[in-house]
Formats: sequence, C-alpha cells, structure tokens
Amino acid sequence: MTKNKYIDIDITNLPTPSFLVDERLLKKNLEVLKGVKDRTGCKILLAQKGFSMFYFYPLIAQYLDGTTASSLFEAKLGYEEMEKKVSDKNIETHIFNPAYRDDEFDEILDLTNHIVFNSFNQWAKFKDRVFAKIKETGKKISCGLRINPEFSEVETEIYNPAGRYSRFGVTLENFDEKRLSGLDGFHFHALCEQNSDALENVLKIFEEKFGKYLYDMKWVNFGGGHHITRKDYDIEKLVRCINHIKNKYDVEVYLEPGEAAALNTGFLVSEVLDMTKNEIDILLLDTSASCHMPDVLEMPYRPYIFGSGMPNEKKYNYRLGGPTCLAGDIIGDYSFDEPVKVGDKLIFTDMAHYSMVKTNTFNGINLPSIAVYTEKDGLKVIRTFKYEDFRNRLS
Repeated sequence: MTKNKYIDIDITNLPTPSFLVDERLLKKNLEVLKGVKDRTGCKILLAQKGFSMFYFYPLIAQYLDGTTASSLFEAKLGYEEMEKKVSDKNIETHIFNPAYRDDEFDEILDLTNHIVFNSFNQWAKFKDRVFAKIKETGKKISCGLRINPEFSEVETEIYNPAGRYSRFGVTLENFDEKRLSGLDGFHFHALCEQNSDALENVLKIFEEKFGKYLYDMKWVNFGGGHHITRKDYDIEKLVRCINHIKNKYDVEVYLEPGEAAALNTGFLVSEVLDMTKNEIDILLLDTSASCHMPDVLEMPYRPYIFGSGMPNEKKYNYRLGGPTCLAGDIIGDYSFDEPVKVGDKLIFTDMAHYSMVKTNTFNGINLPSIAVYTEKDGLKVIRTFKYEDFRNRLS
C-alpha cells in the first residue's frame, strides 16, 4: 500500500510517524475564509487551540486578521510568530481564559490587544490593571465579556461550551448591566464542527437575551466551531447572520475558527511494524491513539485511512493498535481490499487540526515528525523530536 496511490506527494523517504500539512490545501481553506471576510467586513482570527503550526503563520496572516489564544503561551506564540513578524497588516492578538492568573496578567497585557473576561468578577479584578496599562503606554486594549446563551446544539457534551453547568461565560441570571462600564464587546461560543444553521439558532437566543445591551458595544465575537470550509457548509446563511448583526447593532463581528482553517489539510503517515492475531487480525503501528491522536479515545471518533473501509466492508479486516502499554491504545477496526503487510504505510486523513496540538509523550513514545508540502520547496521535514524532548518535560 503506497501513499502515491492517494495523494500526489512522494513520501517514500518520509520518516514515520509524521504529520504532513499540504500548503495547497491550506490556501484553499484560507481563500474560503477570506471570501467571507470580503463579503461581510467581519474579522476572522485563527484559534490556536485547533492549529498552532506557526510555520504557516506568515501565510495565514495574509488572509486572516490575527490569532486568538486560550493561555499565556498561546498568546505569546500568536504575538511573536504572527503579529510581530507581519508588518504589512494590522494583526490582532486576542485572548480568553476562564480565570487569569495574577502572575501572568502583566505579560498578557504586553502581548494582547483584545482580552475577554469570563465573569464580572474577573473584570472587576483586572480592569484597573488594564486601564493603568493603557494610560501608561497608550496601547489600545479592548476588553469584552464572555456571554453564555445557555443554548447549544452540540451533541457531544465534552465539547459543549454552553451546556448545563458550563463554567464558561455569564448567564442571563448572573448578568448585571451596571457592571458593563469599560467593556467594549461580547463573546459567545456555542458551536462545535457545525453548520451555519446552528449559528443562526444560537443568534436568535443570544439576541433575545442580550441584544438590547449590544447596542452599546463596539464588537461581538461569534466564537469558534464554525465548519466554514466543509463542503456542505452554507456560507450564504453565515453571510446573512454576520451582516444582520453588523447592520442592526452597528458592531464589528469577529469569528475565531481553528478547525476550519486547517480542515482536511493534513495527514498522519504511519507504518505497520508487526501483525498479530487474537481471534482477529491486529496491526501494530508506530502511531498511537493515546499519544498521537488522543481525540480517538476522548471523543471518541474513527479517523479515516486512505483505501480503507468499515469493518467487513472490504475483504481483509484488521484492528489497528498503537505501540504503548495502554490496553485501550486502539485506533479502530478497518477493512482493506488487499492484505496489509509489515512495512506498509497507512495514511490517516484530516490530521492537521487538534491532533497535532494534543500530542503527548506518554510511555516515552516519541512525537511524530512534522513535514510540509509547498509548491516552492516540495516535501520538507521541518521538525523531528528526540529523547531530550521527552526527558526535559519531567525534571
């Protein structure tokens, strides 16, 4: 089984496991996102929690408006690798965190120009430091409040940011308009891998509960979870939603997709190390569900492999397992038209987002190499990992 049968990149000499991101596919997604910007005047940020491959930040900056972060380190990455390095555009660095740390907040003020607070208590705690920074340096820092509309159509509860008992955002019951002074915007996040009809339904509830306060704001952030670059995504409806809010409330609209930027742009190339049998045929790979694609166990979900089918769909059936000692390090059950042999390379698709940022070195298993394919340079390995990367995390 060879990779060239499925994609037009020669990976004969690519080490395994490797994440491989195709610049051509990334550009296609960025062009779709830019099309939404051009038609609405909205701003779109890269949510780094989904895709933090800063090798491509200069490219992404030519299409999008900056980055959004969930932590100090993500904010620093966005600032250093995009805002600071791209001088020909007004790049923004945003951050949201459920509860900011005292000992990190001054650095956050240095790095960011948009800060979203999770509660009125957090805003009260830090607003004097924000105002002092603005007065001292003249830096423009816009602050907002995360709102919880208490409505979401996300079905998998672990990924539902607006579910019952969610720790994210201010609910209507806890909303106090007297504490809005100094805030410029609202932020909500209630989607996960969804189409624009889900956004439309969330916006109806959001407007019913909080619309009257939006007239006094400068911006509103629709959060992430918009699957804009998916083939069946209704972009026309998204455009209508954005323009409706912009025109009705005279506010700037932000979107911050992470997955949509990198959707279907990358692969994880794995090699079959051995075969065994315990009632069923089992392939042992150099790729681990636990270490290299933990969403397979957390979600769970079943990644697609080029040339594969569902169990019993094709002639040859296998269970795919990883190299760790975890009994549950199982990627899934797959079938193939031809027998799979030791040394064959299997190519997992849609691996650029989330899988890459969630990798870990459990059991001392090494991280996948990182490779890119660009029209200018072809295939290039840009990062490999060694024992020191594992060792230096622990002591």
